[in-house]
Amino acid sequence: MTMTSDQIRETYLSFFEQRDHLRRPSASLVPATFDASVLLTTAGMHPLKPYFLGVERPPHQRMTSCQKCFRTTDIDNVGNTHRHLTFFEMLGNFSIGDYFKQGAIEYAWELSTQGFGFKGEDIWVTVFGGDEQLGLGPDEDAIALWQAIGVPRERIVECPRSENFWQAGPTGPCGPCSELYLDRGLDFGSADDLPGGENQRFLEFWNLVFMQFDQDPVNTLTPLPAQNIDTGLGLNRLAAIVQDKESVFETDQFQPLIELGEQLGGVRYGQDFPTTRSLRILADHTRAMTFLVADGVVPSNEDRGYILRRVMRRAIQHGRALGFAPGFLPRFAAVVEETMGASYPELGEQRDAIHKWLAAEEESFGRTLEQGTKLLDELIARAEQQGEEGLGADDVFQLHDTYGFPIDLTREIAAEHDLGVDEPGFERLMDEQRARARAGGRSAAGGDDLRARAQELAAGSGFASEFVGYETTEQATSVGALEQEDGRVLVKLRESPFYAAGGGQVSDSGWVECADGDCRARVEQVLRLSGGEDQVLVLAPEVGALKDGEAVRAVVDHAARHATQCNHTATHLLHAALRRRLGTHVRQAGSAVQPDKLRFDFTHGSALSAEELRAVEDDVNGWIVANHPVRALTTTLDEAKSRGAMALFGEKYGDVVRMVEVGDGSFSRELCGGTHVRSTAEIGLFRIVSETSSAANVRRIEALTGPAAVELVRAHDDALRETAVVLRATPEQVPHEVSRLRQRVRDLEKAASRGEGANGAVDVEALLASATDVAGVSLLAAVVDASDPKALPDLADKLKAKLGDSAVVLGAVADGKVHLVATVAPALVARGVRAGSIVRVAAEVTGGGGGGRDTMARAGGRDPDKLPEAIAAARAAIEAALQG
Repeated sequence: MTMTSDQIRETYLSFFEQRDHLRRPSASLVPATFDASVLLTTAGMHPLKPYFLGVERPPHQRMTSCQKCFRTTDIDNVGNTHRHLTFFEMLGNFSIGDYFKQGAIEYAWELSTQGFGFKGEDIWVTVFGGDEQLGLGPDEDAIALWQAIGVPRERIVECPRSENFWQAGPTGPCGPCSELYLDRGLDFGSADDLPGGENQRFLEFWNLVFMQFDQDPVNTLTPLPAQNIDTGLGLNRLAAIVQDKESVFETDQFQPLIELGEQLGGVRYGQDFPTTRSLRILADHTRAMTFLVADGVVPSNEDRGYILRRVMRRAIQHGRALGFAPGFLPRFAAVVEETMGASYPELGEQRDAIHKWLAAEEESFGRTLEQGTKLLDELIARAEQQGEEGLGADDVFQLHDTYGFPIDLTREIAAEHDLGVDEPGFERLMDEQRARARAGGRSAAGGDDLRARAQELAAGSGFASEFVGYETTEQATSVGALEQEDGRVLVKLRESPFYAAGGGQVSDSGWVECADGDCRARVEQVLRLSGGEDQVLVLAPEVGALKDGEAVRAVVDHAARHATQCNHTATHLLHAALRRRLGTHVRQAGSAVQPDKLRFDFTHGSALSAEELRAVEDDVNGWIVANHPVRALTTTLDEAKSRGAMALFGEKYGDVVRMVEVGDGSFSRELCGGTHVRSTAEIGLFRIVSETSSAANVRRIEALTGPAAVELVRAHDDALRETAVVLRATPEQVPHEVSRLRQRVRDLEKAASRGEGANGAVDVEALLASATDVAGVSLLAAVVDASDPKALPDLADKLKAKLGDSAVVLGAVADGKVHLVATVAPALVARGVRAGSIVRVAAEVTGGGGGGRDTMARAGGRDPDKLPEAIAAARAAIEAALQG
């Protein structure tokens, strides 16, 4: 009987579980926050790196897992080959200081022949063949072990360092590999083919990594004190083998997706290569985007959000090419959940968020895809007509910057016409844009150096500071280690009441003083070290000098701690209120919890209305007034999840976690290591100060609590009273009086606009009323009847001043010519909206050109009949920039 992918997964995991391996669930695709080496999880061993590096103690020396993985390195090959994928599952068994080569080889052979039913005579293996630079010969140990279990020497192939020596980077843990291949016979190749070569006869299905060396410096090896095993078996590739399919796209996980694509496009897999390739890309990319969103990634223009956006937009383009009707991405996501939801419950738990983000991205990109494709077609036609080899960097950058076309999508479409793209030039323009965006930023190098020194101090101390800050804010303890650092002192206390910055909460302030009172130092920072279980204080001496081993008294600034606790509990309540009012797609995307204020970033695609903000604020204050108890409980991760506790994406949790719940936990229950109030009434008052855009599809709320919120309300009351005095009205009459005065100003402006001014008969109020809201920004794009086109910039500036942070595009016809002007608020330039680019897009439609600054630009055209189309093109370009 043919094994399904689910059966393959269970066969592997249960095999090793029966052999004393701890079965671990797949970690998130978003790596733990303290591991900045990659944006997404790329291998089965990635979540286990702290164990392999000795930073953390593993829960068991033997472990096994099926890990969700995502790699962008092969994105251009997806669809072109039988096996390349972006998202895949990696099965693995791991030994940390337990069994080594013999155990790994014997387990691999037993499972391959008895578990998966492969014939022993069909299995070939490769081993490390040696390397002069490393000073190593062939891996004779591995060769002997393979021969001992029955693999003849002629089926053991030595391969060079490039193929069979694993290393995570230029330095660090490394070791030789041994890979298992299945020989499909001479029907798929020739007698001269060998494993490791470019052929279809031998299919690799398992890689065994023998981590036995530390490489430092490069090409210098030292044996590791503990020898480790890291193996990887690609589930999807193995499914193609055991299900006897030529391609992974024909296996049971992919077939339902391929069939949906055939149904939506009225096409057939295999009818021709372009169709087959598009169906493969759609199957792979929709799996990838579904799992990425389920793990908390939202589309944006930065980091992992941009990776998600790339696969989304590539899938959208291929779906459109096959003739799919709009709204197809959520349909693919539903099939992904049907086929894989039993093994990955997060797909069902995040169903609403997945469908929301996929539908929103398809809709927003669909609006600009048509115009961008039209421009790309024109650029390709021009290049072919002029005999050029490819597309210029400026054109490719405009497609990316104005229409949201990822360069790989442009490259792919250009390649279909045998044209290249100027990628070095494009990257140069992107670097210039990034440099502009970074202008004004500050380097964190100093902070990195300080943290590195703190890490060295902790490593040499031989102990971890015990955090007692949940129970007390004052502790008698002793100095366990210290080091002078540029006028400050790095100190490790045996016991510490100081909270180390983490989870969005700032570190405690306070002081450390000698038991005899002869010395005192102020706490500037509390650094949380790798792994999160240790800390080092950064102290500024005030009186005397601390000494190693000295008895001290550590005191937390109680007022600052309590204010911070109020703000931290308030962020939990805010999170709950946002999900209650906006939907369960809302997830925390960042926070800053300080004594004076709180900031909360969350995933949501549009600005909140005044009514929504009021409802959120009312919910939070209602929970505060209800005086709900706030409890911190220690429990298992599985138990916390079963009780509905919210976990932060990108945070690393152990098997035992701290869970904070408010009231009975029905509206707020989160995994959190921060400090909190004992009851919600301690918060006093919650007041939202602002709600803005933080990034694409991420909103930001800043708020105050307690005395700071009261001060804000008092300031508003004072301003209202002062305004009432000026208006000679009561405070209750102020809104009416202000409205009356505003109407009077509008009446006067209308009278002025009907006079002999430069704007002629332009109805300014009507223009203002036509402005629309796009991603929280006012956008006005219109054709006006201006008697003097030279006055267009003044009119545009006047409109922008009334609209606030806005983008204004005006067009007029005079003397048979088109006149265009665009003006953009500086805040929008930072979001990618540039007046010069916008006015150029409009001018090209009317057969003209122009340009100017990022904030103000003018252009002209020759075809007045196309002015409405030009204004529409400018509007679409602005929308694309704001929503991209």
